[in-house]
Amino acid sequence: MTASTFRALHHGRAAGDPLVLPGPWDAASAQALAEAGFPALAIPSAGVAASLGYEDGSTPPDDMFAAVARIVRAVSVPVSADVEGGYGLTPSELVGRLLEAGAVGCNLEDSEGHATLKDPQRHADWLAEVRAEAGDALFINARVDTFVVGTGDPADAVARARLYTAAGADCIYPILAPPEVLPVLREGITGPINMVAGPDRESVAELARWGATRITFGPGMQRYAMGAIGDLAAGLRA
Repeated sequence: MTASTFRALHHGRAAGDPLVLPGPWDAASAQALAEAGFPALAIPSAGVAASLGYEDGSTPPDDMFAAVARIVRAVSVPVSADVEGGYGLTPSELVGRLLEAGAVGCNLEDSEGHATLKDPQRHADWLAEVRAEAGDALFINARVDTFVVGTGDPADAVARARLYTAAGADCIYPILAPPEVLPVLREGITGPINMVAGPDRESVAELARWGATRITFGPGMQRYAMGAIGDLAAGLRA
């Protein structure tokens, strides 16, 4: 599956019909989600980290790219991967590792250590370098962390989004933005907007009503699965 196939899934969508991309954390979960009929998958870095025994943000890049490759090999649908801030790799190295793993897209965040927002212009310049290296071979989902470590001001999120879109980002991901802010973001941002939902139909339906183009789940599915296993274990132990 190519990036162009994946990119096409984001466009021409009817209002209230977002692209829903479940988040696998290993090959088995990827197979289960693909077999359920979803057209593509989006790997969450936090879910992979938990599955490998790391804290979120602490997965060594070799382990992360190996996990992405295993998931890609397990399914026949396009797979995008959250590769956090790029692991300090040069744009050429990052693009090469992603394409080698078989990913057709990636999330790239604009904060450092989940604590400080990056300078938006410098980050946009870096995204432009990633785009230049990738050409059309990767779908770039630019994460905007204004609502995580910034002020939570929608105007800041829009300003960052415009820089990242101009730099070549295919989609904007204002992670943890409140659903009610989405119309403001929608008015100021050109192109697809990715929102994060909880692992339930009600959360997905709410974001669809507010106008999300694409919906992902972060590590929500992995945590849901671990909760279910915990409940099963408790019942067996009892």
